Amino acid sequence: MRRPALEIAVTSPAGARTALDHGADRVELCTGLELGGLTPSAALVEAVAAVGLPVQVLVRCRPGDFVHDAEETALMAAEVRSVIASGASGVVIGALTADGCLHTEAVARLAAAAHDTGRPVEVTLHRAIDLSSDPVATAALLPALGLTRVLTSGGAPAAGQGLDRLAAMVEAAPGVQVMAGGGVRPADIPALTATGVAAVHLSAKRRAEPRRGAAWIPLGASSASADQDTHFVTDPAVVAEARRMLEPRTAA
Repeated sequence: MRRPALEIAVTSPAGARTALDHGADRVELCTGLELGGLTPSAALVEAVAAVGLPVQVLVRCRPGDFVHDAEETALMAAEVRSVIASGASGVVIGALTADGCLHTEAVARLAAAAHDTGRPVEVTLHRAIDLSSDPVATAALLPALGLTRVLTSGGAPAAGQGLDRLAAMVEAAPGVQVMAGGGVRPADIPALTATGVAAVHLSAKRRAEPRRGAAWIPLGASSASADQDTHFVTDPAVVAEARRMLEPRTAA
């Protein structure tokens, strides 16, 4: 059986190099990781693609819920085309209706924007599925939409708590790669892979040490303290441990 892939969420070329050096198979690129991830700039996509790993780019125009109006959907379709033109090998998309169903029309429009760019690309449904009213039923819709994979915690706060539903989603969506993600730690990986998922996804993040030399004042809603007012970087030790946990075990 093929070994599940390791995907690392990164926000910079430095994070992508760390992922490459320590055994990741691909990266998901976003900005605003502390906000759940937002669409990165074209220049950032180009810089990360140049590192050498396949780059799946999150396309999400704002934080908050996944209920998008027509204007937001049109903007994200344009972002899909932009990030693919900048070197993305795939995009990570999603949208829900106000009652918690998959917004199939919006998802189909975003997927079409990706597939109409003139080269093969992968399309992943993001964790909007975990906020849907029925994640397993939502997963069953994906094969007909032509999606490559789905990133999910099985509808749980963390993927390690959603094992039964992850296994059900694997069964419900034949031909779609189910990728376990959300609060994943390396120690969770054996249990996750036992559900039959095709990949595991983790941010492997830690807070960067602040480099300010002057006084601190809050500049935004997330700036609760001087220690927290920083950004995340990719931790090489966590990536390496995740890679180790995915390697086949041999009998002694």
